[in-house]
Amino acid sequence: MQWWQVACQMPNQEIYAQAVAHQLQLTKPSGALADLEEIAVQLASLQGQVKPQLTLPWITIFAGDHGVMEEQISAYPQAVTRQMLQNFANGGACISVIANTYQAKLQVIDCGTVGEPYEYVGVERHCILPGTYNFAKTQAMPIDACQAALQLGVKSVEQAKSQGASIYVAGEMGIGNTCSAAALACLLLNESAEKLTGVGTGINAAQLQRKKNIIEQALALHRDQVKDNPFLALCAVGGLEVAAMTGAYIRAAQLGLPVVVDGFISSAAALTAVRMNPEVRAWMLFGHQSAEYGHQRLLQELQAKPILNLNLRLGEGSGAGAALGVIQLACHLHNQMATFAQANVIGEKI
Repeated sequence: MQWWQVACQMPNQEIYAQAVAHQLQLTKPSGALADLEEIAVQLASLQGQVKPQLTLPWITIFAGDHGVMEEQISAYPQAVTRQMLQNFANGGACISVIANTYQAKLQVIDCGTVGEPYEYVGVERHCILPGTYNFAKTQAMPIDACQAALQLGVKSVEQAKSQGASIYVAGEMGIGNTCSAAALACLLLNESAEKLTGVGTGINAAQLQRKKNIIEQALALHRDQVKDNPFLALCAVGGLEVAAMTGAYIRAAQLGLPVVVDGFISSAAALTAVRMNPEVRAWMLFGHQSAEYGHQRLLQELQAKPILNLNLRLGEGSGAGAALGVIQLACHLHNQMATFAQANVIGEKI
């Protein structure tokens, strides 16, 4: 048995029932707060307490470069990956501001980027490989590299859990990674690049068609070898940061730590994790539906109801981070609203 097949924790159904019962006593018509109620009771069951808390949100950004960038499938150069790592750590990136807004711990992990060795304060540098290989021509990463990347996610979650994190967000940074995520989704869903490939960072129509062609080339190269094995799909076309997120999602479910899934790339990792261990799905909330073409299809496959729909397409955990505000509000309403008895309000219909 592989480590990822180990059983996950189970959400507490007794607590769920108690949280639902508590909602019914609050001074509002039953169901009036709709999704806010469901978020609160779901989180209650995952945290094992009738009154859920967001005491320490934990956000980890996993970064990795992509060999498929040789095929000119992105609007930005590969050097941006490393430049953004420093921006994350310096507090200037979107997710840095979000983390500060919600008093979240922000961890930044370089899983494997192109360039000379470096030291950035606030960035954990592992560099399993100097980016993946070009998956249009060969396997993106060897099995041992993919396993090592999974373990970076595992260790991040174990650290978060040991430090009392109440909820976990995995974000990513890697120029070219929407191409990798689209190829991975195509293998997992057995669908064409046409159905799952979008503009990523903002490529033009000609670049988009080239991106689709490159993915189709990769699918033809890898599909027979991968078959229905999600781990082999990850090795074939995934990214180091995508593998790390996959490992994080699986380990979070095994340890009983709720996660908020971000956009298209994170959802490709989430689907991979669920295919590797179906019990993982119960521990996921979904932060948003992104504007990236194909994300809606992934959400459908995961039977997910996203919290936000703001047409975001940034990545780096930003949509999941933005959803923390709604999750926090859901908890506050659930925990702080008066009951009918406390407010001396009639709670029964005439």
